Formats: sequence, structure tokens, C-alpha cells
Amino acid sequence: MIRLENGDRAADQADLIVEEPLSIRIDGQPYAVVMRTPGDETGHVAGFCLAEGLIDRPEDIATIGFCAEEGTNVATVTLTPERRAAVDGLLARKGFVSQTSCGICGKEVVRDMQQILRPLSANVRFSSGQIMAALDLLASSQKLYQSSRGAHAALIVDAQGRLLAFAEDVGRHNALDKAVGRVFLDRGLNAAAMGLMSSRMSYELVQKAARAGLEILAGFSRPTSLAVDLALTVNMTLICFQDNRLLVFSGPERII
Repeated sequence: MIRLENGDRAADQADLIVEEPLSIRIDGQPYAVVMRTPGDETGHVAGFCLAEGLIDRPEDIATIGFCAEEGTNVATVTLTPERRAAVDGLLARKGFVSQTSCGICGKEVVRDMQQILRPLSANVRFSSGQIMAALDLLASSQKLYQSSRGAHAALIVDAQGRLLAFAEDVGRHNALDKAVGRVFLDRGLNAAAMGLMSSRMSYELVQKAARAGLEILAGFSRPTSLAVDLALTVNMTLICFQDNRLLVFSGPERII
């Protein structure tokens, strides 16, 4: 690497975040390929499948495994026969594959994604101080970002603000999938209350958070208009921290 500073040129070194493909197979068939940072593949894939609507409970998974031999990077999920029958139509629709991993397009896809979401309850309440404390914890936990300056992060807390999971990845969607998947496999989603993101909050992140039952999603960048529309539809609180203040775009009743 060459560093340019104040008109000077010098050789330098910099840590870079690792990015590799992960092939996800469902019942032996290719389903999606996502670009991600290696680590916690089982949590990542579980969170991904939950967001896609392929599973609702850990019991829907018969087996889940990961193979990294010879750089194959293949994760395989086997569904129970009952769950396979329930989502067979979803798996058969090629146009619906991996819409949450790297973006969506078209009004039909938006409608399809909304069909697998249920409106959230409004059981949790957070003070602005609790939200700020969780955002501070997110920022201070980003070791990979501090070394590479190229990572996104996701953090999940319970209704008391206690940490349930944290993950970093080259992709913001992957980071949330990893954090959600870890809580999901630990059978702790019933306690999960708020998700926090280091990145812009997009439609896909709101969708993933809603599938996980997170009533609040907060981040350091403003959400997109489509993200706010979906948050209103599913009764989610959407919060952005900017310029030393909290901006609440939906669900203000959960903030005390």
C-alpha cells in the first residue's frame, strides 16, 4: 500500500477485512451465495434462513453444517420433513431466492416479503439513556472495524439492555444475520428486544429485525424511506443517532 499525506508518498501497511463467498444449500440444493467475512457460519446461516422465511423455530432445522475444506465454503441446512412441506413453494420460486442478502427490486418482491412478516407487539420500553448506552456498547465492541476500517456491526440486547449477541462482518446484512442467528440457535429470541446497527438501516434490515421479533432497531445512519414504510407496517420503532441526538422515525411510544 502507498500512503499519500501532506504531499508525501510512502510505503505503508493496512489491515484489510476478509471477504469470501459462502454457498448456502437447503436440503442439498443450492439456494444462495452471499459474500461475507468468515466466522460463525452456523449462526449466520440460521439467521439468514429465519429472515428468508424458511424457518420459524430452531426445531425446524434437522441438521445444519459448514464445510470449509479446500476453500469450498459451503453451508448446508436440512429442514425437517414437516417444515420442508410448509416452505416447498418458497424454495421452488427462483425469483424469490436470497432477496434479503444483497437488496430487493420490484413491487412484487416487496409484497412477497411483507407476507412473511407479522406485526410486532409493543411490550418493551427504553429510555433514551438506555438506547445511548447500547449504541456506545456497539461502537466500543467493533474490534474488527477498528483494525480494518471496513466492517459493519450488529448488536442485540434484551428488554433490560443486556447484551445477547454481537457480530461484525463485511456486510451489514450478514452482521445482523449472524447476531440474530446466534440468539436464535441459543433459543433466546423471546428475550430479544432491540437491535443496533453501525450502518444505514435499509428495508432488508427492518425485514430481518421484524422476522426476529425485535421491536426496536437503532443505528448511526438515517433509514431509507422504504425502511420507514415497512417499520410502520410491522409496528417497529426505528431510531437514528446523529448530531448528538436521537431521531425517531416510527414507534415513538416505546421511548420513555
